[in-house]
Amino acid sequence: MKERIRCAVLGLGRLGYWHAENLATRINGAQLDCVADPFAEQAEKVARELGVKKWTQFTYEVFEDSSIDAVIIATPTSTHADLIKRAANSGKHIFVEKPLTHDLDEADEVIQEINQNHVVCQVGFMRRFDPAYAEARKRILAGDIGKPIYFKGVSRDPGSPPAEFIKNSGGIFLDMSIHDYDIARFLMGSEVTSVSSHGNILVNSFMEEFNDVDQAITYLTFESGAAGDIEASRNAFYGYDIRGEVIGTEGSIVIGSLKYHDVQILTSRGSTHDIVPAFPERFKDAYQLEMAHFIDCLRKNEKPSVTEIDGKMALEIGVAARKSFETGEKVHLENTRKCSSPM
Repeated sequence: MKERIRCAVLGLGRLGYWHAENLATRINGAQLDCVADPFAEQAEKVARELGVKKWTQFTYEVFEDSSIDAVIIATPTSTHADLIKRAANSGKHIFVEKPLTHDLDEADEVIQEINQNHVVCQVGFMRRFDPAYAEARKRILAGDIGKPIYFKGVSRDPGSPPAEFIKNSGGIFLDMSIHDYDIARFLMGSEVTSVSSHGNILVNSFMEEFNDVDQAITYLTFESGAAGDIEASRNAFYGYDIRGEVIGTEGSIVIGSLKYHDVQILTSRGSTHDIVPAFPERFKDAYQLEMAHFIDCLRKNEKPSVTEIDGKMALEIGVAARKSFETGEKVHLENTRKCSSPM
């Protein structure tokens, strides 16, 4: 077993910073050697805060550094394909935030580079590592609810990201619902065969410029004969709301709750409880666990449980959902290869 994996984090926005912090302070067997961001001030600031010896605003310096074993790519999705290829060609293992790319043809290209260069790639679908979702998967596999026949997913944010983010995000189906598409595959144990998607702008009128929406629904069918629906919303002003449910032939598993602490207050005015306030609190453990898994796999020379292939499968569903939204028609997954133009 390799003692330490020397890492560099590319992109130091919200997710990049969390990954850097985890690698620097919480992940056994990891050594954060470098952080990189196009904004030199941000790279220097994070390096200073986390005690990282090297920082840069130029990614090529990371790829040319033979001492770096692995890169964590937390940059905008439009940059993923290029950075993955460069990382693979420099012999560095890869952790990349979802989605794998914006485009299915690009996804095929990066998968080819990963395979040819014999590097490991893990895609950042952190919900698989959340203790509640992981336990649900375990209970489903154990047969506790019989055969899974329906999936229901809810992902609601308390507000929309700014226009600058939406412009390059790939839209609500690729940026947001893709987590539910992946976890649906994970929990149902079956591939998606068709999607029907709809959406509207209810609050954020600026999204019209980018042909995006702030409220969406995707209806799924699976190879197993099961079905499901996924809601995505940028309008949950009451708080951050992520939930899931799998209905089986003998019962149901409900995952997630609006409750931040399991405390309910009863007064003459009724009952109240606190709501999960923001993204970091809900999936703090999941982000740490997924990165620990990545590092552990590299140390043991094993393949991660969520790979570039899973990234492509979820991307296919997202591309199909986007096309269904645009055309108003059901899209079958075997046809998505014909409509994989960049968004």
